[in-house]
Amino acid sequence: MGLAGIKDVADRAGLSIATVSRALSGKANVSAKSRQLAKAAAEELGFVPSYHASSLASGRNHNVGLVVPSVHRWYFCSVLEGVSGALLDAGYDLTLYNVGDQSDRRQSVLTDFLLRKRLDAVIAVALVLSEAEIKQLLAIHRPIVGIGGALPGASTIRIDDARLARKATDHLIGLGHTRIAHLTGDGELNRDFKLPGIRRAGFEAAMADAGHVVRSEWMVSADFTIQGAYAVARNLLATAEERPTAIFAASDEMAIGAILAARDFGLRVPQDLSVIGMDGHELGEVLGLTTIMQDPRGQGALAARMILETLDAGADPRAMGTAPAPAAVDLQYPTEFLVRDSTAVPAA
Repeated sequence: MGLAGIKDVADRAGLSIATVSRALSGKANVSAKSRQLAKAAAEELGFVPSYHASSLASGRNHNVGLVVPSVHRWYFCSVLEGVSGALLDAGYDLTLYNVGDQSDRRQSVLTDFLLRKRLDAVIAVALVLSEAEIKQLLAIHRPIVGIGGALPGASTIRIDDARLARKATDHLIGLGHTRIAHLTGDGELNRDFKLPGIRRAGFEAAMADAGHVVRSEWMVSADFTIQGAYAVARNLLATAEERPTAIFAASDEMAIGAILAARDFGLRVPQDLSVIGMDGHELGEVLGLTTIMQDPRGQGALAARMILETLDAGADPRAMGTAPAPAAVDLQYPTEFLVRDSTAVPAA
């Protein structure tokens, strides 16, 4: 007997060829039972779908590009895990572009790779794409979803950083703290989505509303890593005359650095120093860190599902010029305020 074809699989599974094709290519609109039957029949008959043939037939590569500024940071790793899991489940490949701080690299991703049609869609994390760049992608009918900020004309998933930073600061003020320091990001980190600046503005607004002074020496910058924040928090806490009684760190990793620095000076958290972070890092649970959880893994999975739905709706990218592009959505992702043991009323 020759190699089994898709018709043989359909006959064996008792399904239509179209359903088998959808099931084996990971399309969303197939019941779990049909997918199971199709996979079982394909395995029994040794049927291997030809992705080359199916991509020629559909004009699709079954490949989504994920563009991130860095992969060694916890937030981006977590987004990557979420995107990757959802795409794997749907039978799609993931191409990762780690563009770092080099704008020429980003340029080559957007122009060469995407225009050469290697990818069906793009997920951009914490990158500001210009309107021209977005228009170019939409013009070649490549759906885009941005995570972490507004992309004009493209769908986005984000959290309200200013409001949440304000909420974190209000938590400390509500406990009775007036001497509050803020660990923010350095200038380099502010370039893309201005995230550290937005969180800092939320902190300053909450302090101003409460009538508390923000001291310039208590506004310190680090690089959003545990190590970087540990070093600057040591400097901050070394001046014994008057220390802050609380620190709001613009990320959990920086909050963890601050907790480690406090221990070096024999300061107890939260009795001598309250610390609050933002993001929902796994280590926060171990250290009892009060934080605002934003679930980057969930955001990544949601972005991938949005991309797959858009691709399924478009069906044939070659015909997409005739179909109206789905309207861009701007989703605010739900967050959770987790009060743990790192914050308390200041010592009398």
